[in-house]
Amino acid sequence: MKKQLIELRVNGRTYEIAAEPNALLLDVLRQQLQLTGSKRGCDDSSCGACTVLVDGVPTLSCTVLAMSFAADEQPGPEIVTVEGIADRGALAAIQKAYGDWGGAQCGYCTPGFMVTVKALLDRNPEPSDEEIRHALSGNLCRCTGYTQMYQAIKAAIEAEQKGH
Repeated sequence: MKKQLIELRVNGRTYEIAAEPNALLLDVLRQQLQLTGSKRGCDDSSCGACTVLVDGVPTLSCTVLAMSFAADEQPGPEIVTVEGIADRGALAAIQKAYGDWGGAQCGYCTPGFMVTVKALLDRNPEPSDEEIRHALSGNLCRCTGYTQMYQAIKAAIEAEQKGH
């Protein structure tokens, strides 16, 4: 297939890239933009390891075409990967809490969980346990490290409330 030039807004920057019309967003992020935080886990929307935010909405990048997010008009949709959730060079509350509370075991699923939690906290800074479980229902951890993840999320909520 012939590559086409497209513009993508990723983590606050605009990139002009040549991509095949059938290129998955995950592949463009990892291979062309070298943003390797998002992982390929299943290729069928069942694990969430590839989750990124598109205009603040968790999106599974392994099953959507990069062309879907090309900027037809300026500005195009904003894609945020785990690399882009840091706050002015400092770790986001959820990133710090994952480290402090051992929220990651092998770490493969962690980027998807982190961006999903970021989206949740952006729209609801004080989610209930049920709201947290519901938000994370599309993300799977094969190491079963959920207890530490929930502790990390609670710590991140507390840190956000304190302004840290």
